Amino acid sequence: MAYTYTAWLLVIITEFLILVSITKAKVPAVIVFGDSSVDAGNNNAVSTLLKSNFLPYGRDFAGGHATGRFCNGRIPPDFISEAFGLKPAIPAYLDSNYNISDFTTGVCFASAGTGYDNATSAVLNVIPMWKELEYYKEYQNKLRAHVGNIKANEILTEALYLISLGTNDFLENYYILPTRQSQFTIKQFEDFLTGLAGNFIRNLYSLGARKISLTGVPPMGCLPLERAMNIMGQNDCVENYNKVALEFNGKLKALVARLNKELHGARLIFTDPYFIFSQIIKKPSLYGKFM
Repeated sequence: MAYTYTAWLLVIITEFLILVSITKAKVPAVIVFGDSSVDAGNNNAVSTLLKSNFLPYGRDFAGGHATGRFCNGRIPPDFISEAFGLKPAIPAYLDSNYNISDFTTGVCFASAGTGYDNATSAVLNVIPMWKELEYYKEYQNKLRAHVGNIKANEILTEALYLISLGTNDFLENYYILPTRQSQFTIKQFEDFLTGLAGNFIRNLYSLGARKISLTGVPPMGCLPLERAMNIMGQNDCVENYNKVALEFNGKLKALVARLNKELHGARLIFTDPYFIFSQIIKKPSLYGKFM
């Protein structure tokens, strides 16, 4: 757990420095979409087995209780929010303990286990990306009713939008289920997902989003489950999966470059966690003691 936690902190530091440069530090809210890498607890309200509302999750969170975050403490958006002078933990939209007054400076729509592909969310019955977008539209209406149209439009335009997902599309969907494999080669599936990512960002843009950070996927062949299942490879990383991660990240990076030209007034960045995670996996001693 601490291993992943430290890796994410390094990603956050890198991302924050870039975000400050593109946002000019004017960020009234942080709005989050994605999977377990950024889910603040929405899956607690969903009929799915994929939950983290039990120990040891949350042991280092304020109060030492599990919130539904797939982490021992806070997750990347929480640190980014605090770094911009906002709340230290972004609440989940479906958490009944919060309301629109809590969501004014930040809200999370992410759902662990989801992906760009609707078929991915169906595997474990989690929230698909189209539904995350519908929740966002609902949030917009609530925000306008709460603070008025002028203030709401300012918040929505100046807010920082974080998007982080993609790993589940490969590991829970393509490599396990036969449907997408029968329809696409792996490179075609990468293109398919890239197209879905582009459509999602365009939809966000049409709803007023202008400052958007798109996060790529880590070296997914080195995730614990993939290594544990790689018995013939002596439980080493599955390099074929890592190769796909690199290819997909390259396509997402190119997508961001295209959208910066296509979407007038938008400021998008691509954040690549691959090499930071890879470095920690290969040379963990450089990053201190891991528990």
